[in-house]
This record gives sequence, C-alpha cells and structure tokens, in this order.
Amino acid sequence: MKETLILLIKLYQKFVSPILPSSCRFYPSCSSYAIMAIEKYGVIKGSLKATWRILRCNPFSKGGVDYP
Repeated sequence: MKETLILLIKLYQKFVSPILPSSCRFYPSCSSYAIMAIEKYGVIKGSLKATWRILRCNPFSKGGVDYP
C-alpha cells in the first residue's frame, strides 16, 4: 500500500505538476513532503500529515521550510 501511494505521488510529480503553475509556499514541495511523511510515519499518519500540509498551503500562509 505504501509503495503504491508513493508511486501515485511520483506520477503526479512527473506528469501533472509540470503543467500546473508553481504555487507551493513551502519547502520541500507538498508532494515531496507527502512522500517523506509516508516513508517516515506510514500510510495513515503520513497521509494525515500530508493532508494537513496541503490545507496549510494557501494564499494566507507565509509558508517556509517545513519537514515532516
């Protein structure tokens, strides 16, 4: 399950992300953060942390460096 989810994120990074305007306010990008969080915490907790990160990535957030 973990490998499948990471593969889906990597496919997003390779095929979808390049055609969208760059808008992530954090470093590393939200998709890279998601991969790191899933690898570090597992599928459930890592996905929850990635979801929270994506929710925080908005025009009202100052962003910055944020590692899982």
